[in-house]
Amino acid sequence: MTAIPLPLPRRRFGVALAVGAALVAAWTVVALLWPSLAPFDPGAQDPLRRFAAPGAGHLLGTDQFGRDTFSRMLAGARPVLQVAPLATVLGVLLGTAIGLVAGTLGGLVDEIVMRLLDAVAVFPAIIAAVLFVALAGRSVTVMVLVIAGAFTPIVARSVRAATLVEREKPYVEAARLRGERPWALMGREILPNVGTTVLVEATSRFGDAIFAAATLSFLGLGQPPGSPDWGASVSDNRVWLQIAPWTVLAPALAIASLVVGIALVADALRARWEAS
Repeated sequence: MTAIPLPLPRRRFGVALAVGAALVAAWTVVALLWPSLAPFDPGAQDPLRRFAAPGAGHLLGTDQFGRDTFSRMLAGARPVLQVAPLATVLGVLLGTAIGLVAGTLGGLVDEIVMRLLDAVAVFPAIIAAVLFVALAGRSVTVMVLVIAGAFTPIVARSVRAATLVEREKPYVEAARLRGERPWALMGREILPNVGTTVLVEATSRFGDAIFAAATLSFLGLGQPPGSPDWGASVSDNRVWLQIAPWTVLAPALAIASLVVGIALVADALRARWEAS
C-alpha cells in the first residue's frame, strides 16, 4: 500500500521547527558551556595581534585589543540568554494574568485595564530604559524589568482576545452555573484553553527579548562597554567596521541566527495551532 505524503505546508513547518529548535539548542549549549568551548580567554588582550584577520590562529580574527573574536562571540551568548528568558517569563506571566482578568471580568474592569495598557504601550520603551538606568543604575535586573514591561501589554491584549472568545463557550457558562468564582473560572476553565495562545506569545516574545537585550547593550543601557555581550560588542567595534568587519559581523550574525531560530519555532507553532 502506497503511503500518502504529508501536505507540503505541514512538512515545511516541520522543517522550520527542527531548524529553529536546533539553532536555539545550539546557542543554549554555547551559553552554558562556553568556558570549555572558547579557544581563548575572551578578555585576554594581545596588542601584537590587533585586527588579525580570520585564520588558523584566530578563527574569526581579533579586535582592536587583540582579543579573540570567536571566543568573545561564544562568551556573549550567556549575558543575552540570562536576560531574555527572564524578561520573557516575567512579561508573559504579567500579560497573561492581566489579559485573563480583563477578558473574564469584562465591563468596567476590562475598560480600565485596557486604558492603562494603552498608556503603557504609548510610552516609548527606550525612554523608559533611559529613566530606569538613570534611577537604578545599569544592571541585568533593570534590563529584565524594562523588556518585560514593554512586552506585558502585547501579551495581555492577545490573552484578553482569546479569553473573550472562550468565555462565551458553553463550558464556561456551565462553570458559571455551578457557582464557580471568577478566579477559579480563570484558572480551571479558561487558562488551559488559552494555553496555546500563551505558548505562541512566549516564543514570539522570546525572540523579541533577544533583540531588545542586544539593542539596550548597543545603546549603552545594558551590559557595560567591554563586555562580550553581542550588543555591546557591535557597539564597541562599529567604528572599526571598514578595517575589521569580522569584529562586528560575528556578534551581529550571532544575534540574527538566534532570533531567526526562535522566529522559526514561533511560526511553526502558530501554523500548527491555526491548522488544528
